[in-house]
Amino acid sequence: MAQEITNFGRFYTSFNKLPYEGDREEFKKSIVLQYTWNRTDSLREMTRKEYETCCAMLEKLSGQDEWRQKLRDELRRQRSVCLKLMQKLGVDTSDWARVNDFCRHPRIAGKPFARITTEELEQLAVKLRSIQRKGGLKPKKISEPAPRPEVGCMLLNFGQGGEA
Repeated sequence: MAQEITNFGRFYTSFNKLPYEGDREEFKKSIVLQYTWNRTDSLREMTRKEYETCCAMLEKLSGQDEWRQKLRDELRRQRSVCLKLMQKLGVDTSDWARVNDFCRHPRIAGKPFARITTEELEQLAVKLRSIQRKGGLKPKKISEPAPRPEVGCMLLNFGQGGEA
């Protein structure tokens, strides 16, 4: 059987936050045995489903799931604030391509909206409020072709013709 899980960071992040007096290695083995139904005591031999279930329960026990939920809620709140401000500035927030194009501008955020972190969203909200205070976004000027100079004709009369 090929090893399904190669990175055990999620497990150890929660596991290390659990209070336990005694041999930590034996404690880890007992947890793994519990979630593999006594099939194995090795993390490497766990199936992906067993690993996910085990990690979810460890996160719940250590309080990690509440912490992650708080981070997600804060990110959603900050995104909502920024989208409302963009709407007030006239950006069509129902079109994600336009939102991303707006955010990719180097003077706005320099990256697509989905990649902006919570801290960067706070800074973006400050920028958007500043733009709003200063009168909003300026409409893009449609470049018209340069006006052509008028060419006129002038007839000159040099006499009666045939005279030299």
